[in-house]
Amino acid sequence: MASLLQHLGLFLLFFVSCHSQYHPLDSLTPSEFHQVQAIYVGLDEPDKSIVLSWLSNPNSTTPPPPRRAFVITLLHSQTHEIIVDLSTQSIISDEVYGGHGYPLLTSEEQTAASVLPLTYPPFIASITKRSLKLSDVVCSTFTVGWFGEDKSRRVLKIPCFYTDGTANLYMRPIEGVTIVVDLDDMKIIEYYDRLMVPVPEAEGTEYRLSKQNPPFGPPLNGVSAMPPDGPGFKIDGHNVRWANWDFHISFDARAGLIISLASIYDLQKGTFRQVLYRGHVSELFVPYMDPTEEWYYRTYFDEGEFGLGICTVPLQPMLDCPPNAVFMDGYYASQDGKPMSISNAFCIYEQEAGRIMWRHTETDIPGEEIKEVRPEVSLVVRTVVALSNYDYILDWEFKPSGSIKFGVGLTGIPAVKRVSYTHTDQIKEDVYGTLLAPNAIGVNHDHFFTYRLDLDVDGDANSFVKANLETKRVTDNSSPRKSYWTVVSETAKTESDAQIQLRLKPVELIVANPNKKTKLGNYVGYRLIPGSLSSPLLSDDDYPQIRGAFTKYDVWITPYNKSEKWAGGLYMDQNIVLWYTIGFHHVPCQEDFPVMPTLSGGFELRPTNFFENNPVLKTKPPTPVSWPNCTH
Repeated sequence: MASLLQHLGLFLLFFVSCHSQYHPLDSLTPSEFHQVQAIYVGLDEPDKSIVLSWLSNPNSTTPPPPRRAFVITLLHSQTHEIIVDLSTQSIISDEVYGGHGYPLLTSEEQTAASVLPLTYPPFIASITKRSLKLSDVVCSTFTVGWFGEDKSRRVLKIPCFYTDGTANLYMRPIEGVTIVVDLDDMKIIEYYDRLMVPVPEAEGTEYRLSKQNPPFGPPLNGVSAMPPDGPGFKIDGHNVRWANWDFHISFDARAGLIISLASIYDLQKGTFRQVLYRGHVSELFVPYMDPTEEWYYRTYFDEGEFGLGICTVPLQPMLDCPPNAVFMDGYYASQDGKPMSISNAFCIYEQEAGRIMWRHTETDIPGEEIKEVRPEVSLVVRTVVALSNYDYILDWEFKPSGSIKFGVGLTGIPAVKRVSYTHTDQIKEDVYGTLLAPNAIGVNHDHFFTYRLDLDVDGDANSFVKANLETKRVTDNSSPRKSYWTVVSETAKTESDAQIQLRLKPVELIVANPNKKTKLGNYVGYRLIPGSLSSPLLSDDDYPQIRGAFTKYDVWITPYNKSEKWAGGLYMDQNIVLWYTIGFHHVPCQEDFPVMPTLSGGFELRPTNFFENNPVLKTKPPTPVSWPNCTH
């Protein structure tokens, strides 16, 4: 132990601090980050049973579970997994990881690696040979994927771009040059200049408003809906309460936004009922479909390699979020362990966008016409993650009806490769994408978002039910009909029973509580309403698909395990949890040039026999806001 503490002293610093009582699932605070200095520092969340037990006695004087940090650090080329008790300032455990893969990349080492080519003589010679100005060259960092190696070095490939005449660097790649950097030694270990390919032209690639010239697009009128009495939700620390919802919000360097302990108030029962214990994006797999030398390795695991939290960007008031939004900051540990702040890491706002919660028109009663309408107001929690050329908009939307909608928006700059073609008539071979502009191919690729959703539907004893919709034939001549469909339900007994490919047959997927029934005898539950169904098209023996095998099924159900958070693994290379993957096959089109309008998708968790009847039946419409000068 003495030698352990001696070498841990290289990156582990403690100091005495006094603070108020934390919620067990609160994000680590800046003062807690100061106590531990490592590559990755995150909350070592207490066991679920301990958290639920503590929460079940809100008036108790029992202190919350000890605050612990889960730490990953590299020391002498070894990866250490360390658990630190922040309250006692002690090391609980230290284990050396000996498997494949490496921890999250840090922003600092990526920055250091990206500038190495700018002082590397062979690269300077390549730039000179292409008649480019070194001062207009910008380089980035790409992970190299895995292609069957027993043990790989911790390396990155460094692509470079030309910014002369535009800020849209991704539209002007400098191709034919391969640069490999060893991160441990922070030096270039491989360099190839294979071929001379002219850089695509800058014309038409600029996306900044200040650089645009008339004519401009159609004018848009802003619509502001500021509630007259301020926000209709309350934030207490990390807890949010709005309408009939109550939930906890936190932030992690890898997962980004995390929603926990979501419960909904049941008006008839007069109490809050559990829905979701903990949920977040678990992985984002983005493989490109170009097998050539400069592109084959571009098969990114964006969350496990770069971190959704680390890549979260500050939201812009009035633009990313409406005027009525409230903002919260996020924190993560930098490479030297010091806390890094992301201002406006997420926003929370009420949304009333002309949608209808429910309505009915009745005209069949003689002499009477009934029109009942309830406009929908929902609460949105939003964050935006910028990963290289893409910006991802991730929303959680809570509805008074009990539904939780998950929104995914893709925007940003398509990744392009330089070609000699200026018209599709010239193309006689597979170019692995679409001609977006003269000499620029937008390469085909996928986006697979895998969510980890630990549902606790009215308690943590849940089952997974497949309600199969099956066609039945009418064979006894009892009806003019020849067929109908009916529901045949089965409860998954094993994990393999709960691996679902949604496009194979019609099925309703329900997480139900077998110990709770409605008054009519139906099991209470929540149903998954899928979104975009895009299954992987890579062969099962292709190395990127071996790594991303979790995308083969749209839905997985596994027993709860605190350590199973990441679909792709901790490292890149009856109490049940639902894993759901929403996918997009992206075939670029000219409308994606020079910047892509947001492509939206999503899915929904919807109550299914959870309530005795419509939970928003008695919801009154919101009070109208007076608008001046709105009549003629």
